[in-house]
Amino acid sequence: MAEKKQNPPHKGAGHRQRLRDRFLKSGLDGFHDYEIIELLLTLATPRKDCKEAAKSALKKFKTLQNVLDASPSDLVKVPGIGPTNLLGLNLIPAVSKRYLKQQLKGKTLVTNSQELFDYLNQTIRDKKRECFVAIYLDAKNRVISDEVLFTGTVTASAVYPREVVKAAMANAAAAVIFAHNHPSGDPTPSHDDMVITRKLMQACTLMGITVHEHLIVGTEGYYSFADQGHMAQMRTDSK
Repeated sequence: MAEKKQNPPHKGAGHRQRLRDRFLKSGLDGFHDYEIIELLLTLATPRKDCKEAAKSALKKFKTLQNVLDASPSDLVKVPGIGPTNLLGLNLIPAVSKRYLKQQLKGKTLVTNSQELFDYLNQTIRDKKRECFVAIYLDAKNRVISDEVLFTGTVTASAVYPREVVKAAMANAAAAVIFAHNHPSGDPTPSHDDMVITRKLMQACTLMGITVHEHLIVGTEGYYSFADQGHMAQMRTDSK
């Protein structure tokens, strides 16, 4: 009876196993960014060396974060990346966002702008268009849910206080936190940002909904209206 032939180990099999062993032993400490991308590509690439594809992706998108944020249609333009093996590159950001979102649920964020930023940093920081987000809180200031209310240039004429209040009431929110990103990277508030915040606070206050914060997120950090004393000042002015 003829022996069944076994497939020889593919080129790079030992290398990818060493990558996996390194990660299991020490996490990502000591990993180059291209090695992280390579490791993710191996999740759905059974018999192929992924190092060159990983390096090409990093060269094209410049940073690890840009690679993970890239759309599938852009990723498949990289030699060695196709509709199947981009699974890991898309899966990790999605899992990360779900994890951070679940971490927020039920937490009190009113006095913790850093933790709020850590979540928003993953969801809206690098969006190419401005996204205006509302985070709804219950009477004990615990997170109920969040949603993107508006996408596009955030100006006083583009954000509608009535729609914001309507959404807050639909979520049975007793309080709300607002946030949006600055695609320019600079989180410094504009004149429109100040006007919008004041209008939203006035509209929400009329309906008995407290506005605790407006956070602006950029690649250079964040700007907290609450930390800078604007929210307290606006409450005083509206009395």
